Amino acid sequence: MSFGRPPSINVGFKPTPPDRGSFPLDHYGECKDQMKLYMTCLRDNSSESSPCRPLSKDYLDCRMTKGLMEKDDWKNLGFQSKEPKEPPKDSPT
Repeated sequence: MSFGRPPSINVGFKPTPPDRGSFPLDHYGECKDQMKLYMTCLRDNSSESSPCRPLSKDYLDCRMTKGLMEKDDWKNLGFQSKEPKEPPKDSPT
């Protein structure tokens, strides 16, 4: 028995997949430009994310295209298509 070395990893070690929302880091900077634009937008808008939604979508699209995250429907990522609201027809103008 040797003290100071890690225990044998072949006993009882069972790898598990990452939780939903976990994805690989962008080690090669493939989506760095999109990330920088999004972070600049957040900084310029006092961390308010609503004005930056198109940039967030661009960033996620880049990650999905480059295989840095699993492809998913936009509605599952919080990007439902928003139709412009029409004013009520019986409201006075």
